[in-house]
Amino acid sequence: MSAAPYRFSLEDADDRILAGRAADGDTRAFEVLARRYGPLLRAYARRILGSNDEVDDVVQETLITAWRDLPSLNDGSVVKSWLMRIVSHKSIDRIRARKDHLDVDDVDAAQPDRLSPHAVSEATSLHEAVSQALTTLPLDQQRCWVLREVGEHSYDEIAEQMGIPASTVRGLLSRARRNLMTEMEAWR
Repeated sequence: MSAAPYRFSLEDADDRILAGRAADGDTRAFEVLARRYGPLLRAYARRILGSNDEVDDVVQETLITAWRDLPSLNDGSVVKSWLMRIVSHKSIDRIRARKDHLDVDDVDAAQPDRLSPHAVSEATSLHEAVSQALTTLPLDQQRCWVLREVGEHSYDEIAEQMGIPASTVRGLLSRARRNLMTEMEAWR
């Protein structure tokens, strides 16, 4: 008896293969990438924007841009950080386009539904406390912290995105972490 042939599944493919196939026009490969990173893109956009109102639009714009520009991506293995950079830029563009260029500190973050039938768990409370503490930080510290801790970008990637030296990124992150520690003292 011969063994059944192995069937290759796009769901199991690594990012490099998916990005290469998508760059060649394979819509199924791009759909796998969109499903794989869609939740992360949404969470990241929500963190930057401070609300859910524009998240879906920003993620959709990110995916459209990614589909269009994917052939220019030289290394498919970095597709995750590439998508995160796109969603970061799209989110920041949305903030800049807001009426009167509102300061992120002045924008009210979406409040959780306090009438939920489920009790709020300790993890959810901690998440809310961190989100609130983030709003007390200056915008540059917020952006650096979110790019590093949520987006998992390197210092050099953050420096490139923000147009500042890596040494400034280190300083901003240090101050952001110190300020967050002070704000989160009650949770220690």
